[in-house]
Amino acid sequence: MDIKRLRTEDKSELAKVSQCFDHPIQSDAATRFLKSENHYILVAYEHQAVAGFVTGVEITHPDKGTEMFLYELGVAEKFRRKGVGTELVKALADIARAQRCYGMWVLTAEDNIAALATHSAAGAQRESTAIMLSWKFSTDRLTRDER
Repeated sequence: MDIKRLRTEDKSELAKVSQCFDHPIQSDAATRFLKSENHYILVAYEHQAVAGFVTGVEITHPDKGTEMFLYELGVAEKFRRKGVGTELVKALADIARAQRCYGMWVLTAEDNIAALATHSAAGAQRESTAIMLSWKFSTDRLTRDER
């Protein structure tokens, strides 16, 4: 398995990864994501086929420093339960260490057994039972530039 970080010049590769995404790619959002030095998308390839991806975002706070937020992990159906997700999470953790992040974190649902197993296999420890609260600002999911 090969793992590659996509950058601005790799935008066309996202079409191959989109099979693992929840929604269709938004061109402006993809460009903005790939341009940002503190946003990461790592793609796993198995014999040149997309096996999965992980995204991460560095978050910095004045009194805490910088940490890595594991934003999303997706593995193509035929590659599940083969360690692809674990390897992607470990690769993102390696980047976080190299970027001098003090830690990495992810949110997942209590009943997401696959995610809990993958993150645990990659070295994560359970910290709490968190409650996620969110604000919904738009139902059309337009990027800021499109509004």
